[in-house]
Amino acid sequence: MFGKEPPPFNRAYLQSRLAYRIQDLAYGGLRPETRARLEALGEQLDGGNVVLRRVRADSCPLAGTRLLREWQGVEHAVTVLAEGFEFEGRPYRSLSAVARHITGTRWNGWTFFGLKGQGTGA
Repeated sequence: MFGKEPPPFNRAYLQSRLAYRIQDLAYGGLRPETRARLEALGEQLDGGNVVLRRVRADSCPLAGTRLLREWQGVEHAVTVLAEGFEFEGRPYRSLSAVARHITGTRWNGWTFFGLKGQGTGA
């Protein structure tokens, strides 16, 4: 379907990609108007810098996402902002700073909130 061998991992991802590709071939893919709209949205996000777009999309959840973590019987909620994070009504520059506030010790914030390895390049 794609002209090359698939990677030997993540069956659910491969199934969704194959389903999309079959639909793409059957129905002709996205309309030009839809493609143009997606490009315009991407340019609003990053000023047309495709490298920045990929880094941003791969490294941080979308603004407005709530990250939940239970620590010592207490559930903590962090909101992702366009520039940083919010925890208990206070802004933080990194998830590691939030994790440090919660635990009192140094943590990798991505690991603490269970995001390590999910599109973070790890």
